[in-house]
Amino acid sequence: MQLTGTPFLICTVILVPISIAVAMLCWGRVRGPQPVRILSRLVMIVFCQITAVVMVFVMVNNANLIYGSWEDLLGTGNHVRAVPSIPPAEQPVPAASGTAGAQPTAGGDAAKPKLTQQFRGVNDPAVPGDVQKTDLKGPVSGVDGEVLVWLPPQYNDPAFKDKKFPVVELIPGYPGSSSTWYGTLKVSEQLKPLMQQGKVAPFILVSPRTLLLGGHQDAGCTDIPGKINADAWLTRDVPQMVMDNFRADPSPERWGIAGYSAGAHCAAKLSLAHPNRYRAGVALSGYNDPAVEKDSLVGKDAKLREANNPVNILKSAQQPPKVSLYVSGNKGDGFEDGQAIAAVAKAPTTVQVQEATGPHTTDQWKALVPGVFEWLTGVIPVQ
Repeated sequence: MQLTGTPFLICTVILVPISIAVAMLCWGRVRGPQPVRILSRLVMIVFCQITAVVMVFVMVNNANLIYGSWEDLLGTGNHVRAVPSIPPAEQPVPAASGTAGAQPTAGGDAAKPKLTQQFRGVNDPAVPGDVQKTDLKGPVSGVDGEVLVWLPPQYNDPAFKDKKFPVVELIPGYPGSSSTWYGTLKVSEQLKPLMQQGKVAPFILVSPRTLLLGGHQDAGCTDIPGKINADAWLTRDVPQMVMDNFRADPSPERWGIAGYSAGAHCAAKLSLAHPNRYRAGVALSGYNDPAVEKDSLVGKDAKLREANNPVNILKSAQQPPKVSLYVSGNKGDGFEDGQAIAAVAKAPTTVQVQEATGPHTTDQWKALVPGVFEWLTGVIPVQ
């Protein structure tokens, strides 16, 4: 039974009154010595409380899509098939056996056999029906995972049949689901009318899986030697799949990346570290120091921790990246981190820091979606 499905939610709701009814029915019928009667009644009370807690948890999880599956909840999933060495993006990626290496593409990665995918519905009542899902086996990263894609209303309009579209990757927090941006933040539902009105560019929206390791470990969107290539999954495999299957503009000038919470950290550092892939980044209530997330493997490694701090990425860059970054957060929840990035940024890097007033919740980030994408449209305008 699916964790986020309606049948499981109904079961948890029904269990609550049933557990209470059973407790009331059996309360006076318990026999035996007094310690046995006390223990039996205590078990009844605890069982009633457990059913109530489970019901509330499922309702909260369904509303926020924190865990998308049982394996995510239990920490038993592992989406790492292999951990190959990552070739530089500027160099040809080795082609299949018996073929020659290919030349780099316009997007800065090497040409390789197309990642032709099959797409289907998401099968989640919280996610709009026009969102598509595919299971991608990353050839560069060795990571396997689902990727959710939404196409703007102009995509299937005959007037746009020869147009290539800009793309924004959407990164959830940790823990988080590839469905959260669509099902909880309602990104496609909010943006569709704005795109139809011409207020927001017709972005293809792409949300890949980022919960990739078992054992409740956060990969921090980073390539960790011998462990996982999470960076390459997000910046190489997912973009290549999108360009191979949709009319997506391959130019980094037409790509952005956005995230909230731990996903905001990813969006900031990946956009600054990969100006050959992204022109803009959006970080909502994020952080600079990976160690802020206690489950982060990056935060537990001193070298990786330093290298993956957006401030240090800018300081160590051979030349300032041509990236525009939008950072929003409350004081103590991302605002100061944004100021720290802005303090070391040099042209052509630009950093806009906006102080937020709301809490660290999906309701806060949901409300920011229209304004954030209007800002993105200013950086990656309609063509």
